[in-house]
Amino acid sequence: MKKLRMRVYQILDGDPLSTSTLSRAVHALIIFVIVLSVFVIIIESHTPIYEAGSDFFIIFERLSIAFFTFEFLLRLWARGAAYEAANGGPKRGRFEYLRSFHGIIDLLSIAPFYLQLLFPGLDLRMLRILRLLRLLKLSRYNSALEDLVRAVKSERHSFLATLYIILIVLILSSALMYYAESAAQPEKLASIIHAMYWSLITLTTVGYGDISPVTPVGQLVASFTALLGVATVAIFTGIIASSFSRQIARRRAIFEQELEKAYEDGVLSKDEDAFLTELKARFDLSDEEVESMRKRAIKS
Repeated sequence: MKKLRMRVYQILDGDPLSTSTLSRAVHALIIFVIVLSVFVIIIESHTPIYEAGSDFFIIFERLSIAFFTFEFLLRLWARGAAYEAANGGPKRGRFEYLRSFHGIIDLLSIAPFYLQLLFPGLDLRMLRILRLLRLLKLSRYNSALEDLVRAVKSERHSFLATLYIILIVLILSSALMYYAESAAQPEKLASIIHAMYWSLITLTTVGYGDISPVTPVGQLVASFTALLGVATVAIFTGIIASSFSRQIARRRAIFEQELEKAYEDGVLSKDEDAFLTELKARFDLSDEEVESMRKRAIKS
């Protein structure tokens, strides 16, 4: 049983870029079902289409729920192999899976169906929206979302400082706009709270146009707010770009270090070559970058 659990764990939670044919096939099947399920959820939101094929949509949803439920239970059972011999044993691995990002998404992707069974009076529209969380299951097979979260986490102090500045600008511009425009547009800017809506969409450079200043002072406030909005977007973009750049540099350094380690004895074994190939794909490195690193590793 332990060997079977470990094998299932390696297939389901192993590296998506694994050379195992079975692992790649299982990952491809899960990705296909996720994409197809999200596509069906989107098209069924169009009432004429849903009414024309309601039986198909109901059957497909039940099959999808059965598939994702089986996947969730299988992952929960197999995750125990991660700590088979460690303190806490299988229970520790299962608990960590349940509280992990992917575990929560796996649970939420099937929760709407069972919530509807337990509480028939729930809003079906909300449950249908929650089903779209299945799209986040794809993050297990793509590091883009993980990279973004890591970038935000590593720059959290900079983000908090920027958000603090935005909050100050939001409140001050809202207050100035209220006092400048409330007399001219009492129905649209009845309070500072109403002005905050205008300030937020202006700072984010959206500017819907449903609230526009008509007084000279209001137009002056709007101009400065719009300029600050552009600066705010530039600050956020700079923080994210800088963090992503550091992550890319870190990946290249890790790969180059592993490459130099593999070439220490002057011979690249089959296992080392397979590991470096997987690492190259995982880090999304180009052939030119790898070749340049390889030449430096050989020379050193």
